Amino acid sequence: MIVRVRSELARYLRTETVGGTLLLIAAATALIWVNSPWGASYTTMVDTRLAIPALHLDLTLADWTKDGLLAIFFFVAGLELKRELVVGELADRKRAALPIVAAMGGVVTPALIAMAVGWGVEGMDRGWAIPVATDIAFALAVLAMTGSRIPATARVFLLSLAVVDDLIAIILIAVLFTTTLKALWLLTAVLCLAGWALAQKFRFRSPFIYVPLGLVSWYALHEAGIHATLAGVACGLLTRVRPDEDEDEHCVPATRLEHLVQPISAGVCVPLFALFASGVPLDASVLSKLFTDRLTLAIILGLLVGKTVGIFGSSWLAVRLGIAERPGDLGYRDMFALSVLGAIGFTVSLLVAELALEDVGDGSAAELAKAAVLLTSLAASLAGSALLLRRGRAHQARRDERALQSQE
Repeated sequence: MIVRVRSELARYLRTETVGGTLLLIAAATALIWVNSPWGASYTTMVDTRLAIPALHLDLTLADWTKDGLLAIFFFVAGLELKRELVVGELADRKRAALPIVAAMGGVVTPALIAMAVGWGVEGMDRGWAIPVATDIAFALAVLAMTGSRIPATARVFLLSLAVVDDLIAIILIAVLFTTTLKALWLLTAVLCLAGWALAQKFRFRSPFIYVPLGLVSWYALHEAGIHATLAGVACGLLTRVRPDEDEDEHCVPATRLEHLVQPISAGVCVPLFALFASGVPLDASVLSKLFTDRLTLAIILGLLVGKTVGIFGSSWLAVRLGIAERPGDLGYRDMFALSVLGAIGFTVSLLVAELALEDVGDGSAAELAKAAVLLTSLAASLAGSALLLRRGRAHQARRDERALQSQE
């Protein structure tokens, strides 16, 4: 009975709507808590230190969610990326062209807008990367809730786009936020990841092999000076996604691990990160700066305008130039609605804001940037939802018209 309940809970947590809802609840809880009379208790919780002296780890609870729990989120992202590259939409060069071009446009345009608006502002030397990422969980949750009546290819396009987008964001995190590099620890991480790849090659299945390799690679990257969440991505990318001849498709390691780990990521890791990262004090000073401060304007315009224009504009141009093909059942208006959803930059944008601005203005710049990300993500989700509902009605009207014609 307990196993059945766990299975049903895992299945429930795997649905995009539930994951996105938990994410929103966690973010709303943090915002309400920190701005309530009990706000001091939130700050105390976030700053509470949890140390492991033997490993020389002394991190706050917020840092553990940022460096530790998000590694699980990135592991799932790595599994999704590997599957898309090998057996999914990105495996076919012709079908992959559109989401790849759209993702690149959705990264370059926000970065250029952020740099142009925030040029010379302290922290923008790395802060321009804040608006470049689309939040997979949040965007797909909004699509699942409000876009059920538009063609199924919309989800495929958005997922493929977000996966490529996340890959670029991961590369940016590795490049921008690696300051000092300790070669011995880096070598240790590489050896652990090589061990993971070999274990996959020889078809080992025991968690007593993979869990230690994953943990040691995470610790080694942390000690090497590289953001430790990249260990999750690397392990995901090194996991096998093709079934053997005598193997059922559902028994492939990547599939099994995603079914096992994704509920933990969606139900625990990402909501906890949102709880610890979204607690922004929204006093009069912060609210007044949201639309006047060049840092926040760079993030808001980069996300809302840059993502929408970049994704839609590059997609339209790629189709017009014959570089890519538009899915037959998706119109340009549908793609514009999906481009607006691309402006939801929640999880990775909050992470980049903390990494890029944690030492600017005693942390006040990071808090302001996170407020801008939260506001813009909310605006993008509402605008995208409205557009998807409208497009859904249009598609339903066409289906109803075709049904009437077939009856006649």
